[in-house]
Amino acid sequence: MEWKITQLWTKPVEGSLTDVVVTAAWTCVGIQDGFSASTYGTADFVAPDPAQFIPYPDITEAEVLDWVWASGVDKQANEDIIAAQLAALINPPVVTLPLPWINSPSA
Repeated sequence: MEWKITQLWTKPVEGSLTDVVVTAAWTCVGIQDGFSASTYGTADFVAPDPAQFIPYPDITEAEVLDWVWASGVDKQANEDIIAAQLAALINPPVVTLPLPWINSPSA
């Protein structure tokens, strides 16, 4: 599974801090046997502790993903959803067959 941050929203000023990330948009994509499935969402963050604040230019995607999961986005549940979607694509539980009387040889 591949997790990506696709967008960040910031508050220009939060107390003595500048460019504080308040929301992140994320996606998680799984690819298997030529099929792909994905899920996406956003996560909101509380104001950071000034002692642990990371300036905007220094933030890494890995750090933001950690914030996303710490904010309540269930990493395992999302990966399980994608795995189930892929399994259904690879081995569909229901398929549509052509109607047997269409294009069948006449008796």
